[in-house]
Amino acid sequence: MRGGSETRAVVLLSGGLDSATVLALALADGRAVHALSFRYGQRHQHEIEAAGRVAARQGVAEHVVVDIDLRVFGGSALTDDSLAVPHGRSAGEMGQGIPVTYVPARNTIFLSYALALAEVRGAGEIHLGVNAVDYSGYPDCRPAFVEAFERLANLATRAGVEGAGLRVVAPLMHLGKADIIRQGLALGVDYGLTHSCYDPAADGAACGRCDACQLRLAGFAAAGIADPAPYAP
Repeated sequence: MRGGSETRAVVLLSGGLDSATVLALALADGRAVHALSFRYGQRHQHEIEAAGRVAARQGVAEHVVVDIDLRVFGGSALTDDSLAVPHGRSAGEMGQGIPVTYVPARNTIFLSYALALAEVRGAGEIHLGVNAVDYSGYPDCRPAFVEAFERLANLATRAGVEGAGLRVVAPLMHLGKADIIRQGLALGVDYGLTHSCYDPAADGAACGRCDACQLRLAGFAAAGIADPAPYAP
């Protein structure tokens, strides 16, 4: 595996707090970053604009935005208008079962695209911001999933079979939200550019009550820092 500034990495960049931190960590480690975002029919489209702001501010080698339509399947409050985004759930409620905001196979799909981009760009790493502490309800945010996809990547690609191999890097896996925020701030991440809300207002202001907003706000509170993101009154 090549090291230092010669190493190319694909970073999945949603525009949220976690992925912005992962991007900063990859750049700090000397990676030449190819950021990859998805317009997948999500109701929180403002995150795509946030991803563009973050990529531009942090300075990536390339920012690719892929259009796919997961609304054709539905099955998630993020892609199906017939399902409501939960608001005001307690921490206990958020920790029970797989939530309706889970998008079926989303991270598997995203990583598959990242794998293709990595092969074409000669990148030996794919970085993503999955987190088992705050998002243990999502099966595609757990260590076992990341490890399994890395094995798949090295079985199913030319880079894996004939080349130096591919790594799937999830540096935030075992960190709480406050620790993630502290790391990002130490690296100069401007969290005012990011967007986390599942159910924003038309102008992009966060609702403050969906699961994503509550986890984010609790993280900033635990870190002793005000969240710079705009919230609806």
